[in-house]
Amino acid sequence: MKIIFPELENSTVQGAIQSFPDVEFLSAPDLNTAVTMLKENQADSMISGLDYASRDVLIAYKNHLPLKSNYFSSCFICEKGNQHFALADGGVNKLPTKEQLYTIVEDTAKTYETYHQETPKIAMLSYSTNGSGGKNPDLEKIHFVIDKIRRNHPNWQIDGEMQLDAAINPEISAKKFPTSKIEGRANVLITPDLNSGNILYKSLEQFGDFTIAGPIIQGFQIPLADLSRGSTIEDIILTIKVIRSLL
Repeated sequence: MKIIFPELENSTVQGAIQSFPDVEFLSAPDLNTAVTMLKENQADSMISGLDYASRDVLIAYKNHLPLKSNYFSSCFICEKGNQHFALADGGVNKLPTKEQLYTIVEDTAKTYETYHQETPKIAMLSYSTNGSGGKNPDLEKIHFVIDKIRRNHPNWQIDGEMQLDAAINPEISAKKFPTSKIEGRANVLITPDLNSGNILYKSLEQFGDFTIAGPIIQGFQIPLADLSRGSTIEDIILTIKVIRSLL
């Protein structure tokens, strides 16, 4: 297995790759050279972003690499102790349409299922829980996605709309959403837009002490990653583990 790291000489990257003697890591002088190497099948995947802005990394991927989905998106794999879940989309789609939101859910659930080998329990997050916020187009979009996921992936569990506490706390779920199929045990958290997704992920990272992989970039024909410039050695190790599981 070969993974391109344009920032291979970065000391944080060097600290992370020591944990993977079975993986060959390739360097590249810049993003365009790296994606060209991918197009020429010189490597199986690419991880970047430690020294590059996300916008530059995503443009390089989008301009040079083929998609397998209608849209591309991102997810974070978050771990702390025995806690683990996927969170999306905090890195790509600003205000997803209902079809984009469906693709975000589908691709993120597949990423989680592949990496953790567990059935996705998907919570569609909102300011509202089970209709408590009334009606608006944002909630209609969520229910469109829930209905479509249930038709196309009946083996997955999905529910919403719901507030974060109802998604991850069984006691609160029993009070706020007693009919919820995931019963406060969500392992895939879907936010309604980029603002909320990015803020939640950074909060988990900075306040919650979670190790976070990614964002993992989904929807391309090969798995990719765009690291945060604040990524630690542990974050990069987890990112490599996730990418390796997806190949």
